[in-house]
Amino acid sequence: MDQEKQTIKTKLKRFGKECLRVLKVTKKPNKEEFKTIVKVSGLGILIVGLLGFVIQMARQLLF
Repeated sequence: MDQEKQTIKTKLKRFGKECLRVLKVTKKPNKEEFKTIVKVSGLGILIVGLLGFVIQMARQLLF
């Protein structure tokens, strides 16, 4: 039981260090990067929605 608590504590400590490391490396995007991210995300959402719509229409027509 004590060993299990120790490993959980070690894992949480390591996870906390990893989170801090990632936060230190990241940066706020500038205006151009943000616009690009929004465009790519919007395009991805549009493609997934369109694909779902086509599948739903095909399903209704065939079954």
